[in-house]
Amino acid sequence: MKGLVAQITYFLHKRTSRRNLGTLLRLALFFLAIVTVFSAAFYGLMLLEGQEHSWFTGFYWTLTVMSTLGFGDVTFEGDLGRAFALIVLLTGIVYMLVLFPFTFIQFFYAPWMEAQSENRAPRQLPKHTSGHILITHYDEVTAALIAKLDLYNYEYYLIVPEISEALRLVDNGIVVVVGDLDDPEAYRNMRVEEAVLVAATGTDAANTHVAFTVRELDSDVPIVATANDPASVDILELAGCSSVLQLGDMLGQSLARRTQGGKVSAHVIGQYDRLLIAEASATETSMVGKTLREIALGADLGVTVVGVWERGLFQTARPETLVGASTVLVLAASREQLDCFDERFPSEALSDAPVVIIGGGRVGRAVCKALAERGVDYRLVDENVERCPDKAKNIHGNAAELEVLKEAGIMEANTAIITTGDDDTNVYLTLYCRRLRPDLQVITRVTLDRNITTVHRAGSDFVMSYASTGANSIFNVLKRGDTLMVAEGLDVFRVKIPPTLSGRTITESGIRRLTGCTIIALSIDGDAQINPDPRQPLPVEGELILIGSTEGESTFIDTFVTEDD
Repeated sequence: MKGLVAQITYFLHKRTSRRNLGTLLRLALFFLAIVTVFSAAFYGLMLLEGQEHSWFTGFYWTLTVMSTLGFGDVTFEGDLGRAFALIVLLTGIVYMLVLFPFTFIQFFYAPWMEAQSENRAPRQLPKHTSGHILITHYDEVTAALIAKLDLYNYEYYLIVPEISEALRLVDNGIVVVVGDLDDPEAYRNMRVEEAVLVAATGTDAANTHVAFTVRELDSDVPIVATANDPASVDILELAGCSSVLQLGDMLGQSLARRTQGGKVSAHVIGQYDRLLIAEASATETSMVGKTLREIALGADLGVTVVGVWERGLFQTARPETLVGASTVLVLAASREQLDCFDERFPSEALSDAPVVIIGGGRVGRAVCKALAERGVDYRLVDENVERCPDKAKNIHGNAAELEVLKEAGIMEANTAIITTGDDDTNVYLTLYCRRLRPDLQVITRVTLDRNITTVHRAGSDFVMSYASTGANSIFNVLKRGDTLMVAEGLDVFRVKIPPTLSGRTITESGIRRLTGCTIIALSIDGDAQINPDPRQPLPVEGELILIGSTEGESTFIDTFVTEDD
């Protein structure tokens, strides 16, 4: 009942709704006047025929005839009366069955439904709204971002210009607000001055317009935007963006970091203050065939093995974990500790064959650039000869053709990186490369998160998604670096030490057993203790830095962090 009253109040608050109700009222009064005139005429004509009826009977007969229900028990006997009855009947057909229903739908029912729809997808946020995130476009990046915001209970609103699209998204569980992206009044209605972030992931031109409009209203709110063209970065910053993300370049650099080869064994894939997260392949090293307890990296080098990759599957590291020829270790350590690791497990066994890169789009060209900076040779396979930054390294042709891949060196390469923008093509090429070379390291890019599992099944060792890269990058801006994605589905995140863990040792807490996450550092008064002693009680004040899968992160929050923390 309370919701009905609210909808009626909202409906009557609109000027057009009040005007429509006035039109309906006038039509109802006109209808009442017609019924009265016809009833009076009925009464007079019946007297002419020698029949006497009450005035109430006149209203009864008129409504019976106009509604086409029939003449019932009261009828005219003469032609004049019957002609009058036909006039009343035709008037009823036109008015009650055509004009009145159309008017009712046009001026009442449709506006009422629109009011209900706008109540589900409002154009204005409540006055108490604050600390929220405004998202200006819905795409694969913001879909992944919304999932992460839901995980951390952040309040967000997706701005949608069209009410029909807004309602479709509402039905899919997305929180929306209706408004034009170029309208300053819309952002006022969305309380942009109280927002903690505005995220724009549309075209470069659209993002520039959004940033400029928002910045005119508020000089402090952080604005993060994506840029497809490097030339747009300066323009977006001039328009007022606090952060501009070139997701294609970022994804390409991340893919390149996972490439075997170069002068080091452990490749840094993420940095969290002084703490480095690295991946190291066990291929052709003395670690193969041993358990992590036997390798004793923690005791000898101070390096923590937080997990291992086995053909795309991340597993939490345990003392009994056996290292195989295809195992890739995920390490947490300082720069000095990683240098010691590289000295003990050098990568000389790998050949100097070029890395094969398939796809010369923005991501592929970013991979080329990152490998060149590391001094790693490569060959870029693409049907567009103009795409390769270094024409001498370009292999022109279709990667689905065996001769083209052989020309690129697929039979000798240590690594193939598949970077096309089409997920179906990437699944196809991953499967093809894996069948050609079962021992090849295959790294694949996908656009949509839902295809990650499929690409892993096709044989990829590492998969990174454009959507998750963008979502985590935006989330890192929001959290000021409190969360860092180091691999697909593997995050480093920071949380305040919850009361449920204060005074307990890491061993006693059972965090790794219960959640699959590993504490890799402890921050107290800004001083980070890398790989803390698991027998040391956790303090009341401080922060934990953990690494784990997305599911493990969610489990940790549900298990140890209360809503009041």
